[in-house]
Amino acid sequence: MNPRQVADYMFNQDYFSQWMNIKMIEVKENYCLIEMPIKKDMINGLKTVHGGVTFAFADSALAFSSNNTGDAAVALNCIINFTKAGKEGDVFRAESILVNDTRKTAVYDIKITNQNQELIAKFVGTVYKIGKKVTEL
Repeated sequence: MNPRQVADYMFNQDYFSQWMNIKMIEVKENYCLIEMPIKKDMINGLKTVHGGVTFAFADSALAFSSNNTGDAAVALNCIINFTKAGKEGDVFRAESILVNDTRKTAVYDIKITNQNQELIAKFVGTVYKIGKKVTEL
C-alpha cells in the first residue's frame, strides 16, 4: 500500500477522527495535511475550542503521518503549546512533518492553523516504532 492507502485504511477504523469530521488533504511518506471544521460540541465553557479537541486533532495528524509507511508507531510523548483560541465555525488544518527518524523512534512537528492561516497550536510528537505492520493490528 502507498502512504495514502495506509492512512485511508487507518481512518476507516478510526471512529474518533471520523467523529471530528477530519478530511485528509495531502498524504505523503511520513507527512500529512488534514482539516477539521470546528463544531458546537467542540466548544468549552469559555466559548473557545476545548484544548482536548485541539490536542486530539494534532494526535490524529501524528498517527496518519507516522504510520503511513505501513510500519506501526504509537505516541510516546507529546507536547502542545496553544497560541490562539479557536472558535465555533473555524476550520483547523494540521500539517505533520517528520523532523527526526531513528531505528525505534521518530519526532514530528505539527502546526495547527485556522482558515486565516493563524497559528492555533504547535505540537511536537515522539513515536515509538512497535515492530509490527499497521495491517497486523
